[in-house]
Amino acid sequence: MSRLFSPLTLRGLEVRNRVFVSPMCQYSSTDGLPTDWHFVHLGSRAVGGAGLVMAEATAVSPEGRISPGDTGIWSDGHRDAFAPIARFIKEQGSAAAIQIAHAGRKASTDVPWRGGKPIAQGEGGWETLAPSAIPFRESDPVPQEMSRDEIARTVEQFAEAARRAVAAGFQVVEIHMAHGYLLHEFLSPLSNLRSDEYGGDLTGRVRFPLEVARAVRGSVPAELPVFARISATDWVDGGWDLAQSIRFSALLKEADVDLVDCSSGGIVPRAKIPAGPGYQIPFAAAIRREVGIATGAVGFIAEPYQAEQIVVTGEADAVFIARAFLRDPYWPLRAAKSLGAEPAMPPQYARASD
Repeated sequence: MSRLFSPLTLRGLEVRNRVFVSPMCQYSSTDGLPTDWHFVHLGSRAVGGAGLVMAEATAVSPEGRISPGDTGIWSDGHRDAFAPIARFIKEQGSAAAIQIAHAGRKASTDVPWRGGKPIAQGEGGWETLAPSAIPFRESDPVPQEMSRDEIARTVEQFAEAARRAVAAGFQVVEIHMAHGYLLHEFLSPLSNLRSDEYGGDLTGRVRFPLEVARAVRGSVPAELPVFARISATDWVDGGWDLAQSIRFSALLKEADVDLVDCSSGGIVPRAKIPAGPGYQIPFAAAIRREVGIATGAVGFIAEPYQAEQIVVTGEADAVFIARAFLRDPYWPLRAAKSLGAEPAMPPQYARASD
């Protein structure tokens, strides 16, 4: 019996297996609206047998987008555009999930295949927001330090985004607190130099992310789970690290967050990250062990037996797979056969099951 292909129950949601599609930006939206590209991209991974399919980092406000090509969910029009995508994912037997996000000082950039450089105001860009007026790179525009009123408004934007996500049919809402975006910027002492109640020691730096977590949890029905993606370390001395992540994850658990999705890095461009197969799995294992909360492992997980080992040994409850899913939307069907499990083959494809 494959552990990877056993169900995982989170609150009132049973996910058919522990292979989760990681949120991956497609930079293919107009005015934040998902398109046919998103329908096919996400829908094909559900057809391919994933237990959970998560839509990309979806902005809670226009200025929260990484690029003009990002999806958003700041209006009812965005909710309605996502609804058929969520419905199709669920019709294939997968759990429909969405990651809601604010890019902070890393917003207002061009799409990656056009270089990803900051877009100036007046050329289609916008003023960025951050905990402190410190740019991501020295050559980047200086972000606006957020006022208390802007912090409060952003908390409500996350709550509204979560409500719209549920109304669109999504069963899981993940809060993006990683990769150098706004909530991570508040967590890290490298980017948060505030002297008010939202800065300083760990208690101050986690205040805003926890306010968002509580607001999102209050906007999602009790029977549906809420996830949080964190960067477990900045990979820089004096930055955010695993010890702080463990303490923060315990606070997220108290806020009724159900799973911590454990990534890393992104807060500064100079970090030296020892990327390689399984390099982030120890973060998921430590948080799961020390906090007693469900975790997801992510990062260069590409082979079925590698993914199986992660869940069999209790290092994580699920694996989030990204690049391998870009190469093969049907990765779970192949993995299930490799591990002796029954693949979730759609009846339309049954003739190819042998």
